Amino acid sequence: MKGYAQVFGVDFSETFAPVARLDIIRLLLAVAAQKNWKVYQLDVKSVFLNGYLQEEIYIEQPRGFEVRGQEEKVYLLKKALYGLKQAPRAWYNIIDDHLHKLGFVKSLSEATLYVKGADANLIIVSVYVDDLLVTGSNKTQIEKFKAEMFNVFEMTDLRLMSYFFGMEVKQSNDGIFICQQKYAKEILKKFHIESYKSTSTPMNLKEKFSKNDGTSKADEGQYRSLIGCLMYLTATRSDIALVVSLLSRFMHCASELHLQAAKRIVRYVKSTISYGIKYSHLQNFMLHGYSDSDWAGFVDDMKSTSVYCFSFGSDMFSWCSKKQDNVAQSTSEAEYAAATAAVNQAIWIRKILADLHMNQLEPTKIYVDNQAAISIANNPVFHGRTKHFKIKLYFLREAQKEEEVTLLYCRTNNQIADVRIKALPKASFEDL
Repeated sequence: MKGYAQVFGVDFSETFAPVARLDIIRLLLAVAAQKNWKVYQLDVKSVFLNGYLQEEIYIEQPRGFEVRGQEEKVYLLKKALYGLKQAPRAWYNIIDDHLHKLGFVKSLSEATLYVKGADANLIIVSVYVDDLLVTGSNKTQIEKFKAEMFNVFEMTDLRLMSYFFGMEVKQSNDGIFICQQKYAKEILKKFHIESYKSTSTPMNLKEKFSKNDGTSKADEGQYRSLIGCLMYLTATRSDIALVVSLLSRFMHCASELHLQAAKRIVRYVKSTISYGIKYSHLQNFMLHGYSDSDWAGFVDDMKSTSVYCFSFGSDMFSWCSKKQDNVAQSTSEAEYAAATAAVNQAIWIRKILADLHMNQLEPTKIYVDNQAAISIANNPVFHGRTKHFKIKLYFLREAQKEEEVTLLYCRTNNQIADVRIKALPKASFEDL
């Protein structure tokens, strides 16, 4: 289909592809490991051909298949074809209606997550375009669900989830391990770095990046391709999230210094190619997080970087390293902005867990290594240092008052998020 020729408002009104966030995928794997569940994978064949169109769409007769004597006529489409702008949305409407008919309830916080039953009869389904991830507490109910899906759609049962969009998944009795070893090897081969010397850290100590660093311009095509590969590698490698985030800010003005820094990441990946994430069963299954920030860490505009990560106790399943929107006027404000981002994520995760019937009854603990930020969050009095960011103050204080989260102080040596906010010496990096 020539979807590029479609006009918004005439041929289509909106597009939507049912793509689950990687945070959700990792959360489900962490929960499955905790509950000793197995995660299964289903693949829908020719997925976009299942969707019924809401708009009037006409297509020319395919070349070589015109009806003789009626070459001037066109076809009216009833169902979607590949290439149409609205094909993903049409498929989502079909799968959404069918899952509702089967008794599933869609999560209000995640449009691709569906839940049916509770306790011993709980089934969870996550939709990722044409892939369905299924897990739950009752294997009989899961097999029944599979049969119901096979009656309506042409599908392939991939059985236990083992490979998912570049992620290798190993399910065993002692937990679930995910990594991207095969994908990492492909990166090494693609950019001819197999023979390079390995490094023990992904970033040089105290290294700062700038647009005008005095070095010559790099091959932008190669640089963008390399950073794009590394960005997807962060799906299971949060240890490189910081430096990848920093280097992704120079896609349009990459220099040789930036390219060498990117290649250093790959050299680090080479020495840790088998690393991944291990989710296992825990006695104390409780959501908690870490929040950190550097102050004015980005040389070009003096903006800070916010970092947070969340875990149930075994390994991280949600993390983020992102430049702040505004210039922080103090370390307290930078840390407070980072804590606000972490609280937003914590509240969203708590809502997801509530939809999965795994309510977090106690406030989520978020560890911050800045006592001033915690004091501002707890202190109901506004003063000179806080008058310019009142909105964030109200939000975080309200979240603490509702006992959804609580900010706790931790020393920098114990701040796990610290490894995602700045380059560290080898010993500290490996320890964190």
